[in-house]
Amino acid sequence: QVQLVESGGGLVQPGGSLRLSCAASGSIFRPNAMGWYRQNPGKERELVATSTSSGTTNYADSVKGRFTISRDNAKNTVYLQMNSLKPEDTAVYYCKADFVVPLPYTYWGQGTQVTVSS
Repeated sequence: QVQLVESGGGLVQPGGSLRLSCAASGSIFRPNAMGWYRQNPGKERELVATSTSSGTTNYADSVKGRFTISRDNAKNTVYLQMNSLKPEDTAVYYCKADFVVPLPYTYWGQGTQVTVSS
């Protein structure tokens, strides 16, 4: 059974930085894509950034130039470096992993809270 374990959330002041990590365990296969999404109460979950196993990345317009997604394929781990954080970045951040083999399936992490406040 694949598990995604997230870490790195917390409370930070506006303008500060945080680094989120998400490690996928329980599979001998590499996820095709891994990424980060975020959600606030009463709102839909939204894409933050994604990265394919070949290194192609995609970012939400709201985080371009401030957030950087990276992957360590050997460890099946994805990172999200968040700089110049704003109060509107406050949300629960979820890690997502899309597997193609052995069967197409999407896994989600349990979520980690990021709060940007003075």
